[in-house]
Parts: sequence; structure tokens; C-alpha cells
Amino acid sequence: MNILSIQSSVAYGHVGNSAAVFPLQRLGFGVWPVITVHFSNHTGYGQWRGPVLPAADIADVIAGIEERGVLPSCDAVLSGYMGDVSLGEVITDAVSKVKAVNPQAVYCCDPVMGDVGRGFFVRPGLPEFIRDRAVPLADIITPNQFELEFLTGRTIATLADALSAAKAALALGPRLVVVTSLMREDAPADTIEMLAVQEDGAWLLETPLLPLSVSGAGDATSALFLAHYLRDRSPASALEKTANSIFAVLERTAAEGAREIQLIPAQEEIAHPPSRFRARAVERQDASASAVG
Repeated sequence: MNILSIQSSVAYGHVGNSAAVFPLQRLGFGVWPVITVHFSNHTGYGQWRGPVLPAADIADVIAGIEERGVLPSCDAVLSGYMGDVSLGEVITDAVSKVKAVNPQAVYCCDPVMGDVGRGFFVRPGLPEFIRDRAVPLADIITPNQFELEFLTGRTIATLADALSAAKAALALGPRLVVVTSLMREDAPADTIEMLAVQEDGAWLLETPLLPLSVSGAGDATSALFLAHYLRDRSPASALEKTANSIFAVLERTAAEGAREIQLIPAQEEIAHPPSRFRARAVERQDASASAVG
């Protein structure tokens, strides 16, 4: 299977395509990485160097791929941080071209806009573009809790809130919503959760909350979920495999006191996800219901 991944890139560390490409390749996927920026390191360090590629240049790269006649063999498009609306338009145009020649292709949109505690960290106009243009085109979206709240205009404090917001997000166009980091008031203490919701079911998985703050984990999460979903089309299975691999990466990162996620040292856990954490089905109509599977 082949995935067109349009994201940022860094020479040192793991964010954007630098967090997504290796895990996808380790799982056996062909990846066509299109980079939107090429920085020395991620911006969380406060200092970085490198170019932001103009939208026209990125479109030119995609046009070159199209000219090879390979778009019909593209099984999925993955996008993350968009930078600005002009780049967003290049991405949505690429998705439309892929779907025109392969209607079965899946678009996974990580609607990177902001986070709880930080608020928005993207340029004005981009959140609205993502909500109104990118999300309706997507088959899968992977928002964090803050992003899901913006997309749906809802506040999330409980599991019932999260399920209701995810259902509202489905109404925007995607067929599957994956909340990558859910921290609700009615969850067990010191845990963080992932939630996958589609029209006919919802699945929740919790892991311990590790004492670290790193960049790139969300980018790797979106890539891994897309990969596992493409294989068996099971949201529950994809959720379990993704969460178990990512927790293993983060657990190793915390143990080593590293600032960058430890993708390479944890590559065996990426290629062969452990079975430590299990997803449980939750009732969409009653979030307080017990597990049903």
C-alpha cells in the first residue's frame, strides 16, 4: 500500500513527516513524503533554522508525482500541520486528485490547530479552513480534545460530552473520528484516553499518563492509526495497536529522559504492537454504560 504524506520535516528529531514516515515504512507501507517545511529542529526549542516551502513549490512536487502516473496506486493521503490556507488548498486539491483516480483512497486529516492550555497556534483563518474545507473532505480525522471542541463548538468535560462532540464531527463529513488525547473529568485519575467513533460504534482506550511533554507523538499517532486501519478497517483494532505502540514509544522516551520521542529504539514495538492495553466498546447513547466488548 502507498501513502502520500504531506507534512513538515526536521533534520533533528521527530515531528511531521519525520515522525510519520519511519513508522509507516516499518509497518511495510510505501510512503511518498512531500515536505512543507524543512527545519533544523522543531519549533519547541525556541530556535530553529531552515526554509518554509512556498505553496506553489509544494504543488509542483505533487504535480511531478501525478505526472509519473502513480496516483491510482495511492491508497491514502495523510496531512498534518498546514501552516496557512494556501498550503491547505494545495493539500485538499491533492486529495481531490487522488480520489478522482482512486475513489477507494482514504484521506486522514490530522486537524492540527492548537491544544488545551496553549490555545490556537496556527495563523488566522486556518482553523476555519480546516473545519469548512479539509474536514468535510476527510474520511478519518484525528483531533485532540481542544481541536474537537473547536470543530464542533462544544465543550468536553465528560465521556458523554466527548461522544456527543464526536458524533457532531461525523456530521461534518468524516466517517471516523479518533480523539487522540482525551482528558475528561469522569475518567480515572492519572490516565489519558483515545476514543474512536464511527456511525455504528465507539471504542475507548486508556493508558497511564506519563510525566513528559514532547512533540511529534500526535503525528506518529495519526500515521499509525491510518496504517492499521488500512490493513483491516477495524477502528477498535487500529486503536489498540496504535495506542500500544505509542505508549511503548513514550514510555521509553520518559525512561531515558529524552526530549525527542524514541521512535527508532522502540521500532520493534511499532512493527509488532504489544497487547498491553485493550479498547472497550462504549454505548453512544449512554456514555455511562459498562463495556460491551
